[in-house]
Amino acid sequence: MVSVTVWNEFLEEQTNDEVASVYPGGIHEVLAAGLRDRGHDVRTATLDEPDHGLTEEVLDETDVLVWWEHRAHEDVDDEIVDRVCQRIYDGMGFVPLHSAHFSKPFKRLMGTPCSLTYRESRERERIWTVDPSHPITAGLDTSFVIPETEMYGEPFAVPEPDQLVFVSWFEGGEVFRSGCCYQRGNGRIFYFRPGHETYPVYHEPVVLDVIDNAVRWAVPHTDHTVSDENTSTESLE
Repeated sequence: MVSVTVWNEFLEEQTNDEVASVYPGGIHEVLAAGLRDRGHDVRTATLDEPDHGLTEEVLDETDVLVWWEHRAHEDVDDEIVDRVCQRIYDGMGFVPLHSAHFSKPFKRLMGTPCSLTYRESRERERIWTVDPSHPITAGLDTSFVIPETEMYGEPFAVPEPDQLVFVSWFEGGEVFRSGCCYQRGNGRIFYFRPGHETYPVYHEPVVLDVIDNAVRWAVPHTDHTVSDENTSTESLE
């Protein structure tokens, strides 16, 4: 059983009636329920909790951190970002979703602006599997459709993915690298594009299936940590 922490800024669900109508308990609760149904041990954490809910103890007990964020990027404390990134370097998996491309942890790990083009127009999205051998595609069809979503388009200012798993096509003709795998230190990262606060994207079973597969892929796969390496090097000086 994988230990998952689902993090959500959890602001708009409490202040915006349209968002609350789609995710009345918060996006994190929908994601957590979907992952629990798929066999994971899941806890949630939100921005307004002490340490944003990401204490040393919580992160030490987390195999994979799933991250939703939309507008509160600058409200995330840099000390917590340091803590999260160090745990990823040490081996914790990281699955940032949709607008978390602009989150502090993801931007720091990528080292690039992570900017893109977008359009809110309730468009149909078809997501194509471009690497059917990758574990994140297990059980999926060659493509699947999200009926209503926000368009994200290229250029997407991220490093070239280690593996590109999915590419999206939108009704306006745009395409987007929507499933990108990276390794930073010992940690595996999977950025997954689909999601939106006012469209029920995370109620789509196939989207939760992808996140489930991503969690299983990103689980730590070594007992050796970057922190251990730094400690052992210092001891030799």
